[in-house]
Formats: sequence, C-alpha cells, structure tokens
Amino acid sequence: MESLLELIKPLPEIIKPEWVAQAAFYFIVGVTLAGAIFAVFLRQIVHNILGLIVALFGVAGLFVYLNSEFLALMQILIYIGAVCIAIVFAIMLSDPMYKKPPQRRLPQVLLSVLLSLLILGVFLSVITRTPLKAAAERSNDWSVSTIGSLLLTRYALVFELISLVLVVAIIGAIVIAGEGRKQRSAK
Repeated sequence: MESLLELIKPLPEIIKPEWVAQAAFYFIVGVTLAGAIFAVFLRQIVHNILGLIVALFGVAGLFVYLNSEFLALMQILIYIGAVCIAIVFAIMLSDPMYKKPPQRRLPQVLLSVLLSLLILGVFLSVITRTPLKAAAERSNDWSVSTIGSLLLTRYALVFELISLVLVVAIIGAIVIAGEGRKQRSAK
C-alpha cells in the first residue's frame, strides 16, 4: 500500500506552481499576439476589430497576471466596451471601402503631424515630471468610495488618460461618420 502511495505523488510535486504560472503567462502572451496579428493582417475590417478585441482581452489578462485586476477591468470596459464599439459604429456609418478615398492635402498632413508631436511632447513631459513610486502596501479595501478616492487622487493621471482615449475615439467616430454623410449628400 505504501508503495502505491509513493507512486501517487501530490500534484504540487508533479506539476510545480511556477510551471503553471509560466504556462498561463505564455498562453496570455500568445492570445495577445495572435489577436494583434489578426488585427493587422486580416483583410476584412470587422475581422480586424475582432482581432483587436482579442488582443485587448490578452492585455487585460496580462494585467490580471500582474495582480492589477482593476486595470484589467478598466481595460475591458473602456477599450473593448467603448473604443472598439465606437470603431464598429464608425465603420457602420462610413462609406464602403470600394469607393476611392479623397486626396490628402499637404497642409492637413503637416497640421496632423505637428499636433501629434505636440501631444507626444505633452505626454512625455507629464511622464518625465511625474514621480513614480512603487506601492508600499496593497489595500484590501475595494469599496466604491475608496476606488473613487484613489481615482481622483493617486490615479488621477491614469483616469484622465483613459478619459482622453475615450474622447478621442468618440470624436474620431463622429468625424468619420460626418465625412461619410457629407460625401453622400454631395452626390
């Protein structure tokens, strides 16, 4: 009987928890990369959006792996639930892909490059001036008042950046939809 018990080892001795953690990490990275590849290389734009959603789920999984459940939830709610849905609405409201796109004008391209560089400079300035400190201890208080207090004090920059991304996505969807309506009404 003892020899039989020796043969049946406890599961942690056979499968080490580190191996399971590494396998989960590589699975999440694989899902993220596969979604990113689908988002870039598939030919149908709806399939690209679905690939983007898979990639963003993978990024949320990476947040969970790093013990940042709140960021994972925000990733799912904002990027998947809001940004990707806004992109789908923009696609639905825009003109078909077989139509010839309008010519780009050089002043608009230069203005967009300058605006992008300005935004990049503001972000880099904020990032380099913000003192980043590691969390001294984790709190177990996840009440709404605590999360609200943390969002408006300690994580205010992250909260504002998420809001900015959402606003940019909505404005982009409105601009794309407006261009499609202008082109249709001009005919």
